[in-house]
Amino acid sequence: MLQHLIHTISQRVSLTKADISLCEACFEPVLFPKNRIVEEAGAVPQYLYFVVKGFMRLFHYNENGDEVTTHINCPPGFLTSYFNFINQTKSEENVECITECEILRITKTNLDHLTNQSPAFKDFSIAVFQQSIAYNENRSKELATLTAEQRYKKLIENYPGIIHHVPVQYIASFLGMKPESLSRIRKRMFS
Repeated sequence: MLQHLIHTISQRVSLTKADISLCEACFEPVLFPKNRIVEEAGAVPQYLYFVVKGFMRLFHYNENGDEVTTHINCPPGFLTSYFNFINQTKSEENVECITECEILRITKTNLDHLTNQSPAFKDFSIAVFQQSIAYNENRSKELATLTAEQRYKKLIENYPGIIHHVPVQYIASFLGMKPESLSRIRKRMFS
């Protein structure tokens, strides 16, 4: 599993053998079953997850008690409630495995150690958090300016595997619509 992470990091920064050894020591490989909540709302996020295989999501409950999916992670990639993880504050988000997942995880303490010991990991870590901020800004803009159909088309263009692995109700919630609305959009598109 570590090779996937090393490959992802190496696309942005050059790693030494010492960096790779440090990475091995700091990241823990784990396997989680489908539908497992790995971080619960109301607690401080314990880990930053690197999803090697599988799909995960962030979600919370709104005032009506409905689930609201705020992020779906398509592998490979990082996932956590970033603001709360970095600041070690309680999160209102749950982190759940949608499918069976192969994951590498790292604690905040180990991430700090890694970024303090390795300039390459510090640079990579900054790039990941900058990418997260840009992603969230873009997502907010899309929710405000694109139609439901445009949001769905863009999602499946960028992440075609998502429709085969993620339940419709999670995709609909992520796109800011009801499952029935998404079903009508899909029917129009594929008929």
